[in-house]
Amino acid sequence: MKKIVSVLFLFSVITAFAQEAIQFQELPFKDLILKAKKENKLVFIDAYTSWCGPCKMMEKNTFTRKSVGDYFNANFVNARFDMEKGEGREIASKYGVRSYPTYLFLNGDGELVSQNYGYMEESMFLTMAQGVSSPNNKKGSLKERFEKGEKDPEFLINIMRLNSSSDFNFAKKASERYFENKSKTSEFTKDDVGFLLYFLKSPEDKNYKVFTERKSEIIKFLPEETYREFNNQIKLGKIVEQSIDNQNKRINDDYFMKTAEPLVGKHDAEIKLNQTKLSYYEQNANFPEYEKAALAYYRNSEAFEPNELLKAAWIFSEHITTPSSLKKAAEWAEKSVMRGETSENTYILAKIYFLTGNKEQAKTYAEMSKNIASQAQKDSALADALLQEINKK
Repeated sequence: MKKIVSVLFLFSVITAFAQEAIQFQELPFKDLILKAKKENKLVFIDAYTSWCGPCKMMEKNTFTRKSVGDYFNANFVNARFDMEKGEGREIASKYGVRSYPTYLFLNGDGELVSQNYGYMEESMFLTMAQGVSSPNNKKGSLKERFEKGEKDPEFLINIMRLNSSSDFNFAKKASERYFENKSKTSEFTKDDVGFLLYFLKSPEDKNYKVFTERKSEIIKFLPEETYREFNNQIKLGKIVEQSIDNQNKRINDDYFMKTAEPLVGKHDAEIKLNQTKLSYYEQNANFPEYEKAALAYYRNSEAFEPNELLKAAWIFSEHITTPSSLKKAAEWAEKSVMRGETSENTYILAKIYFLTGNKEQAKTYAEMSKNIASQAQKDSALADALLQEINKK
């Protein structure tokens, strides 16, 4: 009888402790949102992974505190999702979850109203939650409030911060309203400059006028030379857009240089043109044009980082057959190998050596790639296949 009583007592203690903690509901995501809408609450989602140490510490040390449980259970619809499983993958993608733990707070329309990160002790976690659950965050859909013309600076800043990666156009519109209503007598802060530059993509953007008119305030936070370079890149971006012939998948070099050179000078215009061509022709699999652009852009290879050169070398090894171009690609790959041997850069160098007829060097570096991969417990299939091809000849 005593044993039964002790077991019941232990069960009641465990149950009491469990009730003090945050009560996470095991519901599909859409049902959590519907429940929050019905109860006029926000959804709190603990976005975690099974291997995340700070996530486990939150579960053990913070979520179990009575003060935390009382507040969250009263004010939020609470749920937990592993970001690498099931619905968690979709949630991570939709709300831009990239670090763990992440704490998502959503309204009844499924919109993000706050996003916080990292391990927090009881007091900090509660303070954060109390700020999030302010009546202002429960007024309704952020987009509906925005469409009705809400101009509160904190509201607009919140939209910018929360939607910059998941809904850039919405965040950009919020930035335009924010700066439209920012009085000229109210000086820019460092955050203001950051928001302005982040969402400014074209001279045709509404905020470009703000960028030019308030230059004196902006250059308090960044060198004037950086301001000038940013301005040039904005202008060049528009010229790039106008230079691309998407129907024929080509870039009009003459138009670009004629338009860009008066703005930034011949040297900077040529650099931007070659950068654009590299990106565009790679994306459109136009490797003959990519080859020309790469040879022009990387003419002085000493000016570039080895990893950037290695990427071009890899593309050459896959798609280019011109012997002189492949020899140039070998030089690029060699720079990466000289900085530090990896299974990737030694494989690329081995393949280029093989393509240029340097069989002995190709075999040496293919074997090196295989050994490095094996030691690091990586896949050595590419090196193995290349060795087989070398040995046939």
